[in-house]
Amino acid sequence: MDFSKEVAPWRKAKRAELLEQRRGVDPAVRQGWNERITALLVEGFPLLRGMAVSFYWPFQGEFDPRFAIHHWRQQGAVAALPEVVAKGTPLQFREWWPGVATEKGVFDLPVPKGTAVLTPQAALIPPIGFDGRGYRLGYGGGYFDRTLAQLKPQPLKIAVAFELSRIESIRPQPHDIPMDFVVTEAGIHAVTGEGLVRIADPVEAGERARCILQERREQASGRADEEPLEVRPYASPPCYAALLDPAYKDI
Repeated sequence: MDFSKEVAPWRKAKRAELLEQRRGVDPAVRQGWNERITALLVEGFPLLRGMAVSFYWPFQGEFDPRFAIHHWRQQGAVAALPEVVAKGTPLQFREWWPGVATEKGVFDLPVPKGTAVLTPQAALIPPIGFDGRGYRLGYGGGYFDRTLAQLKPQPLKIAVAFELSRIESIRPQPHDIPMDFVVTEAGIHAVTGEGLVRIADPVEAGERARCILQERREQASGRADEEPLEVRPYASPPCYAALLDPAYKDI
């Protein structure tokens, strides 16, 4: 399949369609969705309170992550905003706190001015669209995929979006990187080898997240098991596979 001739034009059209749909949501409805997603993030991912967490400044009707970030910062988290260094290069992340001096970056979004550059341990990532396999459709610059590909270990990847952004498939390509979780107003969804699985209890999402990070730390330090992994129905270690309730599977 020729990406430039087939997939790229399709994605451009789908991106415009989804953005128009998202921008058209009634502000009161969006506020309700924001509050629901914030509550799920806070309840499901308490481990972020002790981590370096990247987020984004809300843009064009996106979910607003600042309330969740405020909660985690109050409990010890360090927050960071992305900075586009140059076209075609990975993002870097600068520490942010309320009142920090900022300057305008891409799309005139604020970027902390001269603060420390951090490597995020967890990332809140805004898709324009997402599909049933946990792939995200971004703004088209490829910055997040390029950044995630070079981070070792990868951070905990949490896409935050509204259900109206769900599509059948983004038509993923080899460079596309799936998320670990997709959180919408409908619930927390784990990304597994069988697709998105809605987790009934947010506490179970936290345990799954802990196991993902543990495995990645071990792999990065060379302490992971060198034996080939057996084929599993889940995309991640078996320590949390039993936490997923098949009754909540959304493929």
